[in-house]
Amino acid sequence: MMKKYIVVFALALLNSQFQAQTVNEPKDHPAKWSQPYEPFRVAGNLYYVGTYDLASYLIVTKKGNILINTGLADSLPMIKNNIKKLGFNYNDTKILLLTQAHYDHLGAMAAIKKETGAKLYVDQEDADVLKSGGKSDYELGKYGVTFEPVNPDRVLKDKDFITLGDTKLMMLHHPGHTKGSCSFLFETKDNKRKYKVLIANMPTIIIDKKFSEVASYPTIQKDYEYTLEEMKKLDFDIWVASHASQFDLHKKHQPKDPYNPEVFMNKKEYLDEIDSLEKDYLKKIAE
Repeated sequence: MMKKYIVVFALALLNSQFQAQTVNEPKDHPAKWSQPYEPFRVAGNLYYVGTYDLASYLIVTKKGNILINTGLADSLPMIKNNIKKLGFNYNDTKILLLTQAHYDHLGAMAAIKKETGAKLYVDQEDADVLKSGGKSDYELGKYGVTFEPVNPDRVLKDKDFITLGDTKLMMLHHPGHTKGSCSFLFETKDNKRKYKVLIANMPTIIIDKKFSEVASYPTIQKDYEYTLEEMKKLDFDIWVASHASQFDLHKKHQPKDPYNPEVFMNKKEYLDEIDSLEKDYLKKIAE
């Protein structure tokens, strides 16, 4: 009997050591990524529950809640606390979504999935990266940047719908930053009006080399071109993004500010940002 316990303990220890080795987040990430931030209502049933810069969004429905992005691994207690502060139940999380398969946006995804039993839906082009814990990522994987592997429950294609309760989101395939980067469009409302909301994954470029030199992602240039053109066409009232800094959250909203969806309704700002990213893209092509 003692031998049996020794074997079980050894297997458990080996598993924990393997698990630790699969998670390798860079230690020199910006401090604001791990800095707490007061949660707030963005518009209708959309709430911000992320850290100071790593945006996580909670969409509340009568059938449970949708959580989009989870920040770093150490963001987990902050997200849980933010959901509680807003008066919602963390365990009511039914669907998990993701704007991009990088460690700073899904570091806590596997843990939240295990704790809540929520189903994870991802863009099909990022599914393999999630399963590998980041090892198969075309850029960060080369540097050993990894997260806890997680298996999607459903893979999504461009313009697929995700429905929970009375909320329906459309996933928009916006590749480039990762192969399966995506944005989400949905409608929400309050007692004044309806809002069409865009949760955007901005197509920033993370490589130093030329597009033609990225052998593990041969369509990267074409994907960026596609995404930039598609994002120019989008129709919405409110927009937010994967990073708070990308939509100037802290200039628009301070902790304890009253509910005010109008501060997030600057479409020109969005188009200016896309224009700036397109200039970066054209500069990269010209290298």
